[in-house]
Amino acid sequence: MNRTTVTPLAALFAFAAAFTFAIAGGHAQSTSAPAQTPAAAAKPKMTQEQFKNIQVLKDLPADQLIPAMQFISASLGVECEFCHVQGAFDKDDKKPKKTAREMITMLMAINKENFEGHREVTCFTCHRGANDPVGTPIISDAAPKPEAENAAAAAKPLPTADAILDKYLQAVGGREAIEKITSRVEKASLTVPGAPEVPIDIFAKAPDKRISIMHMREGDSVTAFDGHQGWLSNPGRPVRRMSEQDNYIAKLDADLHFAADVKQLFSSFQVSESEKIGDREVYLVTGKSEDKAPVRLYFDAESGLLLRMIRYTETPLGRNPSQVDFADYRATDGVKIPYRWTLARPGQRFTIQVTEVKQNVPVDDAQFATPAERPLKPLYR
Repeated sequence: MNRTTVTPLAALFAFAAAFTFAIAGGHAQSTSAPAQTPAAAAKPKMTQEQFKNIQVLKDLPADQLIPAMQFISASLGVECEFCHVQGAFDKDDKKPKKTAREMITMLMAINKENFEGHREVTCFTCHRGANDPVGTPIISDAAPKPEAENAAAAAKPLPTADAILDKYLQAVGGREAIEKITSRVEKASLTVPGAPEVPIDIFAKAPDKRISIMHMREGDSVTAFDGHQGWLSNPGRPVRRMSEQDNYIAKLDADLHFAADVKQLFSSFQVSESEKIGDREVYLVTGKSEDKAPVRLYFDAESGLLLRMIRYTETPLGRNPSQVDFADYRATDGVKIPYRWTLARPGQRFTIQVTEVKQNVPVDDAQFATPAERPLKPLYR
């Protein structure tokens, strides 16, 4: 896989907009845009209105362009500079950029002509994380399971979604204990392999407000959700409002009573078998909602605790996956919460370890509010 080399510090900066995996819009060169009024927000800008030299993905809302670029990056195992000129994303100096335009046009035509316009073929269909398309079948390291074993696994009875979610609720303390928690303030450290630890502060307030502040040497990086709208900032870059899809994921992260609310967050659930996570047997519960990508929840079959969440962001080219692994559960004020979680997307991974938790302390609503869309000064030192 020909992934462009990324230094640990650069990788850390790329994760600055950590918790929703939404990277700030500085990854593409755009014209400056004033803060949107409610009237303007009703009609989102198109890509060709906000970004320079857009030739293929013209008729998309502007907030879908960066996720589409991230999908290409993950599918081919490359970074932005593989196709783009660093600091001048509108230039056409590199041949791979021309090739990428041709490939996007090709796959859209394939889907239109063969799959009634449904997005069945994507960049990943052929590339599988490699710069060059994968044309030869891959030999697996593991022997295939005998048919009898597969049949036995398929016949194994599974608990209902209600039973799994009820066990999860009780495992973390029960509805009454959870709903007594009105706020949570956490101090933690964030680590990327090969990079120094970075301190991070997380403030949450029921029902669905959250802000995380990563204190980097260059300044604070902020990811926030005010209950309705999310926003992100990186040092030296403009504040960016989250897209509608980013808001959906941010709202899940911000739900302080997630275990008590999970049944109401999705319109339907499906239970299925899953591979082990480490040495733990797990049940996979997939939550589905209309017009939203599914969310996969992996519960420890023995303890009932949530061990993993996988969610997806839809892009014009395919789904961008992100995974959160929860560990180090500890009882705090009558509820069990994870003191460690690991967040990953293709080619990128970091871990947050909580060192201090305070609950039911005063947290001002004002600190979640979206600031003026300009570079932020360092916060919460």
